[in-house]
Amino acid sequence: MSASAASSRPASPRLAGTGTLTRLALRRDRVLLPVWAVTLSLTVAGVASAFESLYATPADRAGVARSTNANASVRALYGPVFGDSTGGLVAWRMAVLGGVLAGIMSLVIVVRHTREEEETGRQELLSAAVVGRRAPLTAALLTALAADGLVAVLVTAGLARAGLPAGGAAALGLAVAGTGLCFAGVAAVTAQLTDTARAARGLAGATVGLAFLLRAAGDAASAGASSPLVWVSPVGWAEQTRAFAGERWWVLALPYAAAGLAAAAAFALAGRRDIGAGLLAGRPGAATAPRHLTGATGLAWRLQRGTLLGWTVGFAVAGTVFGSLIEGAAGLVGDNEGTREIIERMGGREGLADSLLAALTGLLGMVAALYSVGCVLRLRAEETSGRAEPVLAGATGRTRWAAGHLAFAGLGTAVVLLAGGLGMGLAYGVSAGDVGGRLPPVLGAALAQSPAAWVLASVAVLLFGALPRWAVAAWGLAGGCLAIGWLGPALRLPGWVMDLSPFGHLPRLPGAGVSAGPFFWLLGLAAVLTAVGLAAFRRRDMG
Repeated sequence: MSASAASSRPASPRLAGTGTLTRLALRRDRVLLPVWAVTLSLTVAGVASAFESLYATPADRAGVARSTNANASVRALYGPVFGDSTGGLVAWRMAVLGGVLAGIMSLVIVVRHTREEEETGRQELLSAAVVGRRAPLTAALLTALAADGLVAVLVTAGLARAGLPAGGAAALGLAVAGTGLCFAGVAAVTAQLTDTARAARGLAGATVGLAFLLRAAGDAASAGASSPLVWVSPVGWAEQTRAFAGERWWVLALPYAAAGLAAAAAFALAGRRDIGAGLLAGRPGAATAPRHLTGATGLAWRLQRGTLLGWTVGFAVAGTVFGSLIEGAAGLVGDNEGTREIIERMGGREGLADSLLAALTGLLGMVAALYSVGCVLRLRAEETSGRAEPVLAGATGRTRWAAGHLAFAGLGTAVVLLAGGLGMGLAYGVSAGDVGGRLPPVLGAALAQSPAAWVLASVAVLLFGALPRWAVAAWGLAGGCLAIGWLGPALRLPGWVMDLSPFGHLPRLPGAGVSAGPFFWLLGLAAVLTAVGLAAFRRRDMG
């Protein structure tokens, strides 16, 4: 081989085309990434502004820190307070939540530009050109790095502009971004292990949930000396950075090192499999389908049952954890009227325990809406992958095919809320010594969230039928409702903003009076939107 030929060959053929693929990924996410990063940073800045006015004196802030650290229930939800300044309270409220949100953003980005590209067949076409074997994975990780870097910059700038110390602002921004990068590495690994984007996202999402639960258990067990459970959780590392409370800069090395190790593992695994295949091969099905799996409904059951099982188990566990926290709720408030006001704005004024129950069942409902939207958007995934067309080429009509998946968006939502309500009601009843008296109202409060979740699912149906290319925007709507419901009371958002979410129109159960009006209107709205969406789907072209 001549010297000139050797010099013209790419230095790293496995990474050839990385720059082009990175630019393509950034162009595809040119709206999603800025919106997500700006929303997250504005939320952090908004919390800082709200806490500045809500806890205006050092005594108020010290009271919040004291009552929080003395209550295992609150530590499990948000973590301990390490500093009683305004910045310390912002870090207490946003280090864990911001890290989780950045982690979800990052795993979605990585799976979207790796496993999803392979599943749709686009990666195979790109690989036929001059694209290195590891270029797609590298481009996906660089895109996630850009997104998390933007989050770090905006969070730091927003807090510094709010007048908080620059060192603490930088520590919180880097901690949130580091958590996101850590889960980007996790998603890179799951994308190599599984053979579908849905499985890769589910496995990576389950890792986020496990990290949160480990952190919650560790913080509930210990307020002073950190529990070992906190130190094995990437979410725990974010709070242990202790922004605005004598920053531990060395802790930031943990998430970034873990992200690097996970990325290295993903690169190693990527070289051991074929494009389109996963290292964990799917189990082949039977040669013939049983009777219950025939037809459109049977197909939907086969595709959706694993997701339903995972969400049901997850909600049962989450409900049990939440229910065990209620009995100690009185220690959360103490004499601080500002904290009591936040809880009452979240759950109503029917007593502290009922207010907290209403807030937590509302949270379950808003998270269940994500499941509902995911069930509907499975229709779009089946369409774009080409799997729907052979089914619809036969005797199965479009409405019948869609109805099978929509049944899971409706009944499945009720099932996961039932599991969450059972877990919460039983745990609360056992801790209070009155299972028979506490379980029914909690179970009813959880199931009462279903109509609002169905409204968001019906919006997804409308987008899928009328504007299929914008169907993914349903995720943003569901996430926006979650942000409004969980952060709106602390930020003292006006009533008209809270009413933008369908959950804002439900009675605050248990404890509040119940009337049929809100449920009737929400069910009617969901039915109309679903009908319009299905009618539009019958008339448009596939693809």
